[in-house]
Order: sequence, then structure tokens, then C-alpha cells
Amino acid sequence: MPGMADPYFSKTLTLICEHSERGAIGLVINKPIDVTLGSLFEQVNIELHDEALRMEPVHFGGPVMVDRGFVLHQPLGEWSSTLKIDDDTGLTTSKDILEAMAGGEGPSRTLVTLGYAGWAPGQLEDEIKRNGWLTVEAKAAMMFDLPAAARVTAAMALLGLNYGNLSDTAGHA
Repeated sequence: MPGMADPYFSKTLTLICEHSERGAIGLVINKPIDVTLGSLFEQVNIELHDEALRMEPVHFGGPVMVDRGFVLHQPLGEWSSTLKIDDDTGLTTSKDILEAMAGGEGPSRTLVTLGYAGWAPGQLEDEIKRNGWLTVEAKAAMMFDLPAAARVTAAMALLGLNYGNLSDTAGHA
């Protein structure tokens, strides 16, 4: 929402990857950073030959564990450390997915982040009640096919809203 004061989440689209009684984890999916996959692969000593993949941006996934990579991907596949988000989407943190990507054998759709977002039990629900977030169904095309700058607008369109028309104050009846 426009009133979100936290600079980590202002004007973000955040995919909630897991939500349970233990809390929630998610990835900001619309904030590319000044790191490319090519430079990330160099840092982890993986040789990458695909020039298109080399130039792909890495995203700021959230303020938790910003030194660790997270790969949002489709299809789900079989990787060493994957959180299943739905029947076709996974979040993987193991190096084997990067090695597969470098060799042209990785998932067909990927979004790589450094860091993730985390909420304690009840925290996300409280933020939603206080009008901190709007919720919308996740769509693969929005996450993987659109440029990062178009993702918030696309999410708002699913709700029939224009971000510029939202108020930064909330009211409750």
C-alpha cells in the first residue's frame, strides 16, 4: 500500500511462498539490484556461458539473509533444497539449481534473489489488518514474464485498481 513506510517494502510486489502458524516467508519480486546473474555465478565459482542468462538481473528478495541466493522457478523439479509453493512453482536455495542453470538444464522460468522477507507468527496478518498490504492471487506470467517495473501495475490490474489512485491512509467502518 502507498502508506507502507518500511523502505524494504515500499512499492513492492511480494510473493508469499509459505504461510503457517510459524509465520510467513516471501520474496520481493520487483526490485532488481545492481548485480547480474553473471556476476553472481562468478562469486559462487560456476562457469556460465549463456550471454542472455548472464545479463539477467538479480533481485532484492527481502531484508533477511541478503548474502544468500534464492531461486524462484518453474517447473518445480528435483533439487536438493526446494520449498514447494504450488504444483509447478518452487523456491530453491541449493547450489545444484545454479549449476543446472549454467549448463542449460535448469528450470525454464527463474527469478533469482538475494535475501527473503520473513514475518513472525501473526505479524503478516496484523500488517494486512492495518492496511499495510493488498493481496492478490499469484500469477506465473506476472512473476516470470513481465519486466520487474511492470509487475506492481499488473498485480493492481488484477484487482481492478490503479496504484496512483490509492490513498496512504486507511479507514475502517
